[in-house]
Amino acid sequence: MNTKFTNILLVFFLFFFVNISAQSLEELMAEGDNYYKEFNHQKALETYLKADSLFPGNWELMWKISRAYVDLGEKMPEETSEEEEAKKAMFEKAVAYADSSVKLAPDQAEAYVRRAIANGKLALFEGVFSAIGRVNDVRDDCEKAIELGNGGNYTQALAHYVLGRAHYKVCEKPYLLRLPLGLGWGDMDESISHLEIAVKLRPNFRMFYLALAKSYMEEDEYEKAKEALIALEKAPFVDEDDDKVLAEAKVLMKEVKEELD
Repeated sequence: MNTKFTNILLVFFLFFFVNISAQSLEELMAEGDNYYKEFNHQKALETYLKADSLFPGNWELMWKISRAYVDLGEKMPEETSEEEEAKKAMFEKAVAYADSSVKLAPDQAEAYVRRAIANGKLALFEGVFSAIGRVNDVRDDCEKAIELGNGGNYTQALAHYVLGRAHYKVCEKPYLLRLPLGLGWGDMDESISHLEIAVKLRPNFRMFYLALAKSYMEEDEYEKAKEALIALEKAPFVDEDDDKVLAEAKVLMKEVKEELD
């Protein structure tokens, strides 16, 4: 076999196998996404990890793995110290993978949003005022994602939602007490503003309406809270926690009506 023919065959096989590999990554990603849509987060995680082992260094896989760890961690019990440690470890893995996504794609808003969500879960788990550095990281990552402005409406809606919630949680402590902690930036007007943007970018999403209603209530804007809760009740089921969100909204609606009567 002459050298020219051998080189042609080599080029052909390289082209063939590269295309198979690219398609395989696409297929694995799609398979994991389908599991995610079915709320089967364990299978989604396993599929994404398999894809990562075969095709390392993909920023989208990194944030999707992070999302899967967050989803699984949220459902884990925390009644014993062992369970608490296991839950915390899931969120820590979520942060690590999201951090890898940011490093691989520092110009992509989705990566920052996922790191903000993962750090936010850890901050809530540890206690917001015991995890000040993480809370500030959440704010910084959300603001960076909003500055980048890419990723589509849902990505941007998530960035505004998480930032709005961060302002809300920080404001649970009086300003003069949190100011020395470096959390003086928390502001309820900012919370409401960001949550209103989230609702506009991703309407009919119950979780966003619930957060917005809570912020309105914190500012005694009960008519607006009522409107948000009515919109929540009319929104379709799209998230696995929507029934829980709806149940909480009904409790809040009673409080709102009592204030308005």
